[in-house]
Amino acid sequence: MRRPRTGTEPVTARSPLRLRLILASAALVVFTAATVRLAMGAHSAGPHDSPSATVLLVLAVVCGVLALAAILDLVVLRRRMRSQRTTGA
Repeated sequence: MRRPRTGTEPVTARSPLRLRLILASAALVVFTAATVRLAMGAHSAGPHDSPSATVLLVLAVVCGVLALAAILDLVVLRRRMRSQRTTGA
């Protein structure tokens, strides 16, 4: 559902969906790799290592959540691109 125009934006303004698709794909790759690397580092960290295994595990979880956000964004983008193709907008 589109909102009515309220400002001075052009009538033909469109969201750069392809750029968002590229950025979300890159973010997915980076955050997935970071999640795996940080989890492996947490697994091999000793009791006196710095940063500790807990810190590495927390960072791995944060990167995992960001990877999930990238997946969600890719799903939304795919749906939006598909709807633009079918409506011809």
